[in-house]
Amino acid sequence: MGKLMLQVGHFDQAEELYNELLKGASTDSDIAYIYHELGRVKKGQGEYQEAVKFYEKSLDIKRKTLPEDDVSLADTYGNIGAVYDSMGEYSKALEYYEKANKIFEISLPPTHPNLATSYNNIGQVYDNMGEYSKALEYYEKSLKMREKALAPTHPDLADSYLSFAACYEKMGDYTAALKALKNANKIQEKTFQEGNQVFAFTFSWYGRVYRDLKEYSKALDYYEKCLAIDRKNLPEKHPDFGIDYSNIGDVHRLMGDYEKALIFHQKALNIQENVKCNPLECATTYMNVGETYREMKDYTTALTYYQKGLKIREEKLTKNHPDLAVIYHNMSKLYFSTQKYSMAMKYVQQAVEIGQEKLSSTHPHLVEYRETFEKIRKKQ
Repeated sequence: MGKLMLQVGHFDQAEELYNELLKGASTDSDIAYIYHELGRVKKGQGEYQEAVKFYEKSLDIKRKTLPEDDVSLADTYGNIGAVYDSMGEYSKALEYYEKANKIFEISLPPTHPNLATSYNNIGQVYDNMGEYSKALEYYEKSLKMREKALAPTHPDLADSYLSFAACYEKMGDYTAALKALKNANKIQEKTFQEGNQVFAFTFSWYGRVYRDLKEYSKALDYYEKCLAIDRKNLPEKHPDFGIDYSNIGDVHRLMGDYEKALIFHQKALNIQENVKCNPLECATTYMNVGETYREMKDYTTALTYYQKGLKIREEKLTKNHPDLAVIYHNMSKLYFSTQKYSMAMKYVQQAVEIGQEKLSSTHPHLVEYRETFEKIRKKQ
């Protein structure tokens, strides 16, 4: 019953049920199982620190009672990895995913769906770390296994296509991203009821790709669809709302409606600054607010927000992460507008260096960085 409630997103009812079951649980295996499920509940509610606590409690019991290559341990390692991934703690996420993967490789047949999921998870962390070619390697591995082992309408195949879509979008290949999204959506429409939470993630990526393609009304439509699903299924202060509001605000900025943009960004920050969510999402909102103020020619306020976003990204990401290049480029544009050309050049050079190392030569971001570089060079 609790599992069913989790599947349909009724986290509060599931939590009540598992807490009741915990009172009557007497065996180690029952207690470990309930802690594990409470971890899943807390992740679903967006309470990531609490989720880790419950998973760790489950692990402590399992480690005492099970052999170290037991698949049940791998499941919990994998779930802890997923929570750290959601928190933007990528090296920790990778550590736990690899622990899980090691057990799966020993204990499961080579085409087992759990092993395929494990490879996909590792790919997602590399994706988030900006290591796109490594991510694609793991995604390919996972997809091949899933195609062999699963029915063509299995939801795990949709997950694979979504992973590819996200990676292609970051690599600047928007046509490939759209194709992968359509494949994912087709499977989801056959498998899930309208309004199911799985569609929120798909719609969010559609929004992002259409934003990249400068089709802003389409982007807004998908972001609003995503928000409607989240409102139906998630608790009020869930971190995903912060992402939704930030995305919607950014499209309003791109459409030139700065007032609306700032309203949505403030809604995002009300969640992101007060709920323990992924600080990198907060950094993205700071950057979006900075962009809004820069376009409004309020350069002092813009710089304050850029610096807030930059501080988080520099603390959390590797020195050559593509997301750092984005913020360096934004700061370069700001300094260009205020005629501080040496500062503008300093930041655009950093953006170009990262772009040349991490992105393809035709990536729209790198093309833009080089154009800005030339503009500044002519002014010096």
